[in-house]
Amino acid sequence: MINSAKILRAVNILCGTLITIGIISFLYGYFGNDYNVITGVGIGITMGGVFIFIMGLFLVVTEEVVEKNNKISE
Repeated sequence: MINSAKILRAVNILCGTLITIGIISFLYGYFGNDYNVITGVGIGITMGGVFIFIMGLFLVVTEEVVEKNNKISE
């Protein structure tokens, strides 16, 4: 349980940082700059952060379910 909380905390911090950087890059590319490439990079970083968060959450939930099933079967 403690290991799962550490993994979830690390994923939360990492993805929060990525999503923040992605949103800032998107807004800068969309409003502040004439280069459309920065807008796409911002969208990509944001979507990557969301994807990593979903995969980390899935990892933690799967680990919890496996531990619960092992305790029930013993």
